[in-house]
Amino acid sequence: MKFKLFLSMLLAVSLLVACGGDDTDKEADKGTDTGTDVVSAASSAGDAEELKATSSENGSWIIIPTTDITLEEELVVAGTFHNQGDEANDVYRKFAAYETDADQNITAQRTITTPRLVVQSENLYFKGGIVEGDVYVEADGFVLDETATITGNLVFANADYEASADIAGTVEGETSVE
Repeated sequence: MKFKLFLSMLLAVSLLVACGGDDTDKEADKGTDTGTDVVSAASSAGDAEELKATSSENGSWIIIPTTDITLEEELVVAGTFHNQGDEANDVYRKFAAYETDADQNITAQRTITTPRLVVQSENLYFKGGIVEGDVYVEADGFVLDETATITGNLVFANADYEASADIAGTVEGETSVE
């Protein structure tokens, strides 16, 4: 009887180890997202001041609001960052305005309310949340994931920025080029 109990415990531990090794989401297969944040303490933002700091050129490669946040002024996402914070990786920045479960399914979206979100970071990937306001793009490679929404207008500073963008999400306002 003790042997069966020992064998059952060993099997359970082995199964946990075998199944718990990879928690990446679909973008990780494309080399753009890992589902985990290697610098989560510096990436999380629970209020407007933390969000501005994390989004600045001195912030982090991934921006994670932990609650809905309202800013009275525009929010600028600036600076050059690399995927996973590793300069060996491609230039990439992620705005992860959502929570996920263990299977990387979005379980909660964050709303960022601002008169204007200004995108100055190249290859900014906005996923899972809602921008309550306008978005003004001044950089190449802006991606609005299919899980994200802009309630205001989406404006590109020039046609090249618009051509390099991938807008799969919802834009409730007008999309235009300045």
